Amino acid sequence: MPRITYSKIDIRGPAYPTNPMERKAPLITPVLVAGCLIIMTGFAIRASFGVFQIPIAEDLGWLRAEFSLAIAIQNLAWGIGQPIFGAIAEKIGDRKAIIIGAVLYAAGLLLSAGATTPLAHQVYEVLVGFGVAGTGFGVILAVVGRAASDDNRSMALAIATAAGSAGQVFGAPLAEYLLGIMTWQQVFVTFAAAILAVLMVLPMMRSPKVATKAELTETMGATLIRAFRDPSYTLIFLGFFSCGYQLSFVTAHFPAFVAEACGPIQPGGTLSNLGITTTSVLGAVAISLIGLANIAGTLFAGYLGKRYSKKYLLAGIYTGRTIIAAWFIMTPMTPETVIIFSVLMGSLWLATVPLTSGLVAHLYGLRYMGTLYGIVFFSHQLGSFMGVWLGGQLYDIYGSYTAVWWVGVGVGAFSAIIHLPIKERQAAVPA
Repeated sequence: MPRITYSKIDIRGPAYPTNPMERKAPLITPVLVAGCLIIMTGFAIRASFGVFQIPIAEDLGWLRAEFSLAIAIQNLAWGIGQPIFGAIAEKIGDRKAIIIGAVLYAAGLLLSAGATTPLAHQVYEVLVGFGVAGTGFGVILAVVGRAASDDNRSMALAIATAAGSAGQVFGAPLAEYLLGIMTWQQVFVTFAAAILAVLMVLPMMRSPKVATKAELTETMGATLIRAFRDPSYTLIFLGFFSCGYQLSFVTAHFPAFVAEACGPIQPGGTLSNLGITTTSVLGAVAISLIGLANIAGTLFAGYLGKRYSKKYLLAGIYTGRTIIAAWFIMTPMTPETVIIFSVLMGSLWLATVPLTSGLVAHLYGLRYMGTLYGIVFFSHQLGSFMGVWLGGQLYDIYGSYTAVWWVGVGVGAFSAIIHLPIKERQAAVPA
């Protein structure tokens, strides 16, 4: 009896690549998912600090400037810690750096919960700042960037950045809710447990060391010198200052600003029917709306970053922020203008992050992206320190946030201009 043979039919179709290396790399990977969860948790906690402004002042009798200085120190420590944790991740491993960051984050929160003096709280916020550095953008975006393909990198960085906004969406309202059922100290302890719990996703954080042969042979010192000698790196560094100033000022002071300066919420109106009955709740919701709008804005920025010049996109974002901020401060504050401002500013909120980090990776490679972006991010956190600290200082002097708001408008215009001379070409690696 003749032997019957069957030919194999490829149900995937002729267009399906036979070589696995030719298949298109997936956008959503375990590294991206784990990175998003870590950033989301860390940023949910960080974005909630503005909600504690009034409860801590009333409970402990502190001046507005004293708690503002604590948050400002946190932001400065975050900036100092970012390049340090970037270097730690590149030397001993990404996951070890994240573990160290989470432990410091939790320790800072627990110690802050027991602080009874402004000085003690300010000192403990140094630990929180280093914790944010170890679990935040500098480390996570470098891992995500290395794990993503060239085609997916811009969008993967945008998704990871948007995860920070997702945390902001529920962070402030969650803190506001928890403050209704427990003390602010107990909320801090709860948040400390949350940042430690998210370490359970670390086994998913396995990223290949994607780099060219030339990048692998170049030392970290040589890479840093090459970047420092490039005027474009300096311009990126200076331009990121206003991003930190605007974001941190709004995060730390906007809930209190809205609670005290906004016009009344009309009973029976749309906001009232949605459960927003006080300006205190509106302030927390405003932070949430900013984060919600930014999810879409950041993803769109990642989409555009693959197709258009990143420096021009950044200049456009800073221009938009400047116009929005100027309009808001010149317009009488009502619940409606708060909502409009939150949505408009939120759409541009963290859209700078995937573009800036992507620009650094494009110009100087992926090998030491964490360290290089961490140094640029230090400028962001210098701006954060100034925005938060100056907000508290000028409020205590003038009883108003108007002056510090106009400073933010000015630095936003500066950043829009300073991005234009950047030369968006890849720097050659010495042979």
